[in-house]
Amino acid sequence: MGKQGEVGAGRGPGEVSRFVRALPALLIAGGCVFDLTTPPNFTASPLFAAAPLIAAPLFSLLSTLVTGGVATAAVVGLHLYNGTSAHVESVTELITMVTVAALALVINRVVRRSGRRLASARTIAEAAQRAVVPVPADRIAGLHVAARYEAAQADAFIGGDLFAVQDTPSGVRLVVGDVRGKGLGAVETVAVVVGAFREAAEQESTLEEVAQRLERALTREGARRDGLDAFEGFTTAVLAEIPRGEGVVRLVNRGHPEPLLLYADGDLAEIVPAEAALPLGMGDLGAWPDRAQEYAFPTGATLLLYTDGLSEARNAAGVFYDPAARLRGRIFPGPDELLDALIDDVRLHTAGAATDDMALLAVGRPAEGQQDRRRTVSLVRRAGRQQGRTSAGSGRAEP
Repeated sequence: MGKQGEVGAGRGPGEVSRFVRALPALLIAGGCVFDLTTPPNFTASPLFAAAPLIAAPLFSLLSTLVTGGVATAAVVGLHLYNGTSAHVESVTELITMVTVAALALVINRVVRRSGRRLASARTIAEAAQRAVVPVPADRIAGLHVAARYEAAQADAFIGGDLFAVQDTPSGVRLVVGDVRGKGLGAVETVAVVVGAFREAAEQESTLEEVAQRLERALTREGARRDGLDAFEGFTTAVLAEIPRGEGVVRLVNRGHPEPLLLYADGDLAEIVPAEAALPLGMGDLGAWPDRAQEYAFPTGATLLLYTDGLSEARNAAGVFYDPAARLRGRIFPGPDELLDALIDDVRLHTAGAATDDMALLAVGRPAEGQQDRRRTVSLVRRAGRQQGRTSAGSGRAEP
């Protein structure tokens, strides 16, 4: 078992791909060797027939045609060499080989056409994702901003996670959320939430009123749906507001994973709301006033918001990814480098087997005169320093 694991670990995807692409030629060569080294009543026709069938989904139409022609020529040549070309079995093998070669050409055309359609569908999905959840600018009102959307499925571009950033008269407002459900229904809800947020962020004077506008928008969306979604549709979300020049951030958390504040010296604080609240869209189960909490947001700090695709990413042993533990004590040049390192670390943790999409949004308040890029260094903590300190004396993550 251990030896098998070593072999699997040592062979990369490039080596496997090269072997598969060389397989048709190897089959034809192997068939020739087999036919020449065995008695005439043995046949290698299955090897020759397999070659064009393997080439069909991998190669171009011309390459598939050449593979089928070479395999057919090999069958004819071997029967001529063995003096068996007039036998009934030889004629049957030749007809079979020609039929298989023609079938391989048909398979190649079907696969190529399906590939083009799939590429077109991916392009449309990517355009839809960018239209519904556009990537924010990297500089907004003096803040450094970075966002990432990581789909669990390879080549997927669209899902139920969302983020949005808006520069408003009240400051920079942003939202990160996770819609219940999958597929087009979730995408429709994402469009509703993002659209309502952009309108409300400009018009409402407080963050609490923005949250209530989103609540009403999701209530209307649920009223027009039938079935389970009409009763169980909801969106977890964190809304944030960063006023200009005040050095604070205000948050409303509606059932979403707690944001993180990463400080310039590598310290970190988890922003846990004072009172738990239901997700957006569940107002029928209970009514209460939203209360934004205010936290210190000093220069050099970075606010990180994310969906549960990050915190619920598990490794092979079933251990969940802990972003606070993984990031505490580390210093990053900026939000972009933070998100790049975080995504790489999650892929390493899950061995590339993530099961849920994740949206990440990082907002940094640059220090005066801070360069855009700084060298990343490891933090050496002083003795007696508490991790994740949130005391009022430190001025960190204390509402």
